[in-house]
Amino acid sequence: MANTINGKGSAAGSTPRCIALVGPFGSGKTSLLEALLARTDKLQRQGTVTDGNTVGDASPEARAHGMSVEVNIAETDYLGDRFVFVDCPGSVEFLSEMDGALSGVDLAIVVAEDDERKVPALQLILKALEARAIPRVLFLNKIDKSSRRVRDVLSVLQPASAVPLVLRQIPIWEDGQATGFIDLALERAHVYHEKEASTQVDMSDEDRARELEARFTMLELLADHDDDLMEALLEDIAPDRDLVFSDLVKEMRDGLICPVFFGSADHGNGVSRLLKALRHEAPGVDVLKYRTTDRETGSLLQVIKTMHTQHGGKLSIARVLEGEVSDGDSLFRNGRDEVKVSGLFSIFGQHASKTATASKGDLVALGRLDDVATGDLLSHDQGDLVSMDSGERRSPVLATAVSAAQRKDEVRLSTALAKLVEEDPSLSISQNQATAETLLEGQGEMHLRVAQERLAGKYGLDVAVHTPHVPYAETIRGKTKVRGRHKKQSGGHGQFGDAVLEISPLPRGEGIQFSDTITGGVVPKQYIPSVRDGVLDALTRGTFGFPVVDVAVCLTDGSYHSVDSSDQAFKMAGILAIREGLPECKPVLLEPIHKVVVACPNDATAKVNAIVSARRGQLLGFDARPNWPGWDEVQALMPEAEIGDLIVELRSATAGVASYTSEFDHMAELAGKAAEQALQKSGKQQAA
Repeated sequence: MANTINGKGSAAGSTPRCIALVGPFGSGKTSLLEALLARTDKLQRQGTVTDGNTVGDASPEARAHGMSVEVNIAETDYLGDRFVFVDCPGSVEFLSEMDGALSGVDLAIVVAEDDERKVPALQLILKALEARAIPRVLFLNKIDKSSRRVRDVLSVLQPASAVPLVLRQIPIWEDGQATGFIDLALERAHVYHEKEASTQVDMSDEDRARELEARFTMLELLADHDDDLMEALLEDIAPDRDLVFSDLVKEMRDGLICPVFFGSADHGNGVSRLLKALRHEAPGVDVLKYRTTDRETGSLLQVIKTMHTQHGGKLSIARVLEGEVSDGDSLFRNGRDEVKVSGLFSIFGQHASKTATASKGDLVALGRLDDVATGDLLSHDQGDLVSMDSGERRSPVLATAVSAAQRKDEVRLSTALAKLVEEDPSLSISQNQATAETLLEGQGEMHLRVAQERLAGKYGLDVAVHTPHVPYAETIRGKTKVRGRHKKQSGGHGQFGDAVLEISPLPRGEGIQFSDTITGGVVPKQYIPSVRDGVLDALTRGTFGFPVVDVAVCLTDGSYHSVDSSDQAFKMAGILAIREGLPECKPVLLEPIHKVVVACPNDATAKVNAIVSARRGQLLGFDARPNWPGWDEVQALMPEAEIGDLIVELRSATAGVASYTSEFDHMAELAGKAAEQALQKSGKQQAA
């Protein structure tokens, strides 16, 4: 069922409207932003991604890789209306940038192209919009390069959308090239001009016939939600044009349809018509306010992005949903913690300009709000604020171990990593206690590479990275009884501790158990804890060099010296007994096994199954992914050692859209060649 939007609030008015540009990687979003800015005279000349002179993608990392890696913001005016465009990355590895931006936009332009391979990626983006009930229009880009009828292209794209894709235009063809368009709502024909507005022309008889057929199809789709329009069509009565426009606007805003426009961003074709549609049909900020929170009155700001600049410090980019905000204002974070604005800036690409006040609808950067995070709501008034945003945080799918190349930079690295995570919540930092590594986790190879480049370029840090170590463990299959005796004489008081231990295996997951059956004081009570400490110390590194688990140790006997015995001597006795006894207990290597759930298009399920099986995975089955038509979820148990770069192979097999979640399930024995390879890779010693 389609999500609907609360109809409260004005449609537009004098407040700026915030429009997200979203779509699969390479579909032309940054080029469309450039065309929109050029058509509205914000730019004197339209730049290109190839030349590296666009307003968007201006960061060093974006320029280096020729792709969007963060949101880019630009404001412009068109016929007296103000628009703020937020260009979002399309790569699945950077979609978290889009997630944050969507919490503060009124409408999304979904940029797509005639490419079947990108349909799964398009579905990922449309799902994010549908989950948040964001009104959307689709701009079919690169019409100059398409060789198929637009309706055929739509039939390919339709499975990605939960609501009908409704053509608002049809192309005018000349020698196999789209030279213009016919507007199905206005029933007017226009011809394109290179990077200029189109001009109206008369329709040919052939084009008039095509227009009538396509318009009737559009009206039929609209009539599914309008009984009056349905009645007019059944009675063969030409519907009033105002009714048609009213239905197009209402059903788009209610999330019942996705209108489709087309053109070529590189050539500036179709841009003016798109701007006119935004001007008349995009909802205003009041609709967003009701979609964002249940608060009825009072000032309100939604933080959509966090940035750390080299000279200006932290900036929190926020949409003003209600009221005004000025430099120096005190605000309440989520209605509770008080923060103070230290600087107010408007953003255009990579440039920030100081401003005194931001009003309702504006997108503005607030300076030095140290405790404010992306997704927070800000208000001048105290009292709990409830966010109604339904976006979910994306789970990391790839990790790298990171450390400072120079020890003196360890504190700086920790600070820089915290800032990276604050800017990009889809990155995460964790400490693996078992391997003593700091892990930087993200959404893929490029995502982590860009993070490392920012550490070097933005923070001047030289870092070392490597594949994280697998936290292997070991246990025993047999039992033994062993004596550990520590005796040392070095003048004066000597050292003496003697402990007899029984070592035996425990069921998997039971951990380490220590007990004693000492009677008659053969080991004085005060020294028993010292034996225990020695045992636990020795079990941190077993026969193969890994921590030992699922072992029971019982102190059964021993002896002491009234002068030379001490806590340290009995601790050493416990250590010696374990070191001598473990090799006699049939030690075995253990590896961590994770429960993995892979989400993928169902035409790639067989490939995913093969990939999992080839990585020693145990397939548990697969089911249809809930509320994702055409997708499956594959469940499996997989060794952690095989999960490290799993996402690379999964994405290769699924046109770049697969993802997975993973959680530790249990430890399992590892023997034979696999164990030898694990020991060799980890650099640990072989068993005797």
